[in-house]
Formats: sequence, C-alpha cells, structure tokens
Amino acid sequence: MLQAMNTGHDGSLTTLHANTPRDALSRLETMCLMAGMDLPHRAIREQIASAIDVVIQQERMRDGSRRVVAVSEVQGMEGDVITMSEIFTFEKTGIENGKIIGRLLPTGLRPRFIDRIESAGIRLPANIFGIGTRGRF
Repeated sequence: MLQAMNTGHDGSLTTLHANTPRDALSRLETMCLMAGMDLPHRAIREQIASAIDVVIQQERMRDGSRRVVAVSEVQGMEGDVITMSEIFTFEKTGIENGKIIGRLLPTGLRPRFIDRIESAGIRLPANIFGIGTRGRF
C-alpha cells in the first residue's frame, strides 16, 4: 500500500487502527517492518512522510457514537522524525440526553497542502482554519 501511494498518482485512502494520529504513523511503520520490507527505519519513515498528507482520527465516544476528533497534517521529516501539525481538534462541550456534544475546531494553522487544493480549483476561506478570527468558533 505504501509503495502504491508513492507511485506519483494522487488520491489514496486507507484505514488503520491507532490511538492518535502520531500513533497511526508509528503503526504503519511497524506494519511495513512486519511485512518483511528490508528497509531501514528512516527509509520507511521517508516513504510515509512522502505518501501521506493528512491523518484523520475517528474515535468511538463513551456514548457509542463515532466522531472525528483530530485532523493532522504530515509535514515531512526533521532528522529521523516525521513532523506533524494538528489542523482541527475536537472539543467536547457537554452531554445532552446521554449524547456527547462537541465540535471540530480549527487550530489556527494553515495546512501546507492548501496550495494543491487551490490548484484543483477549490477555494477555502482562511477562517475555515481559524486564521484571521479572534477566539474560537
């Protein structure tokens, strides 16, 4: 899967189970090693950092519902470490009739991949990322 994602064709999607977006990348690295890929750890991390733009974490809440709780951008490598930044994070605001209430909030960081989105003709206002707004939504 990782090799296929690095073939130069845009648009891949996959799922895996992990506790956090960072854990997801670590788990993907471990799965590559378990598959017998005879590559150094750094080479696998470079493949991951090159292939993956965004990690979206979905979590089962205590009320049984599933919610997106984090949207994180994979930014690249710094030394041997894959760098990431959180673009959106879930904020629980309460419980109503036994259901968890909350919302996905922008962190104020503009993702690096926005240029590719815009070159595809999709225009997103800066405030969708919390840029140019005061306080939280």
